[in-house]
Amino acid sequence: MAHSAIKKVVLAYSGGLDTSVILKWLQEEYGCEVVTFTADIGQGEELEPARAKATAAGVTEIYIDDLREEFVRDFVFPMFRANAIYEGEYLLGTSIARPLIAKRLIEIAAATGADAIAHGATGKGNDQVRFELTAYALNPEIKIIAPWREWDLLSREKLMEYAASRGIAVEMKRDGTKSPYSMDANLLHISYEGYDLEDPWVEPSAEMWRWSVAPEQAPEQPLNIELTFEGGDAVALNGQRLSPAALLAELNRIGGAHGIGRADIVENRYVGMKSRGCYETPGGTILLKAHRAMESLTLDREAAHLKDELMPRYASLVYNGYWFAPERYMLQAAIDQTQAVVNGEVRLKLYKGNVLVVGRKSATNSLFDASIATFEEDAGAYDQKDATGFIRLNALRLRVAGRQRS
Repeated sequence: MAHSAIKKVVLAYSGGLDTSVILKWLQEEYGCEVVTFTADIGQGEELEPARAKATAAGVTEIYIDDLREEFVRDFVFPMFRANAIYEGEYLLGTSIARPLIAKRLIEIAAATGADAIAHGATGKGNDQVRFELTAYALNPEIKIIAPWREWDLLSREKLMEYAASRGIAVEMKRDGTKSPYSMDANLLHISYEGYDLEDPWVEPSAEMWRWSVAPEQAPEQPLNIELTFEGGDAVALNGQRLSPAALLAELNRIGGAHGIGRADIVENRYVGMKSRGCYETPGGTILLKAHRAMESLTLDREAAHLKDELMPRYASLVYNGYWFAPERYMLQAAIDQTQAVVNGEVRLKLYKGNVLVVGRKSATNSLFDASIATFEEDAGAYDQKDATGFIRLNALRLRVAGRQRS
C-alpha cells in the first residue's frame, strides 16, 4: 500500500499504550490525518481521557460512541438465540464485539471521507481477522492499516521506548501498577491472556479475577431469580422490564456476586495456534442456561435438535469473524424463525458458581402436557400398546443386520 495514497484514516482508539503509539506512528509513517473512534460497549472504564489524549496528539475529529444497547440488542441477543458456545466452553465475549466496532469504523470512514481504517490487533490473533472480514464485507474497497503487521515495535519495551521518545503519556493504574495480563472487557465478558497464563498448567491467581468472587467465597444462601423471555430474548428480571444492556449488566452483577461465569480455556485460534485464555461471563452464563430451559418447554423436538446441530457452525462463524457473511445471515434467519414461540418465565437458583434451573412456564407456548407425560393413569391420552409397533418398526433394520451376523 502506497503511504502517500492515504490522506485520512479512522483509528480504533482506546487511549492505551498500543493505540497511542499507533496514532503517532500513523501521523509519522503515513503523513495522514487521523480520526479516532472509541466505542463504549460496557468495558466499565472512563472514556473521556481518550478524548484528551487524542486532542493532545493533534486529532480534531474524535468519536466516542455509546454502543451498549446496540451491542446487546443486535449482537449479543441474536447470538444467544442460537445458544452459541465455541468449542464447548467459550461464550464468545470478545468475538461478538469486533463486528460492531468494525461496522462503526466503516460508518465513520464514510462520514468523514477517510481513505482507510486502522486497528491495533496483532498479527498472531483472531481480532485482525474479525475486524477486517467485517470491514471488507461492508466496504469492499476500504483500505486497512494493521501496524502490527508493518512495524518493528514488536514488544512492550519497544512500544514504551517509542512513547517516551515522542512524549506520549502512558497512564498506569491508580495504584501505580498495571495488570500483567492482556485484558478485554465489554458488557458480555472480561478476558485475560498472557503473562503466567501462557503456561496452561499454571492456575490463575485469585487476584486476577475482576468481576466475580471465588465460588467458595460466594454467599452461603442461594439466590432465586426469574427471567422473562419474549421471542427468544430476555426482557425482564424478577418481573421488572429492562433494556437489553441494563438487563445484562444486572445479571453480571448478580452472577459475579455468586461466583458464576469463570472459565479457563485452551482454544484453537483461527490463525492456527492454540491459546490459553481465562474469561468471566456471569450474565451470559445465566442467560444461556435460562434460554435453553425456556426452549426445552416451548420448542418442538426436531426444531430443537436441529438448532443444536447448527450451533457449532454458528459459533465458529462468530469466532472466526464471519458475522456479516451470507451463511451467518442464513443460519440466523432459521434460528430466529424458531424463536417466535420462546416466550415465558424461567426460575433459576444461583449458588456458589452454579446456575440451577428450578422452574419454567409458558402461558401461551408450552408443549408440556401433564395429561400425557404423567406416570399416573392418563385417561386414554396415550395408548401404551402403540409402543409395541413403534419399537418393532424402528428395530427392523437392526433385526435384519442381526440375522446377517448370526
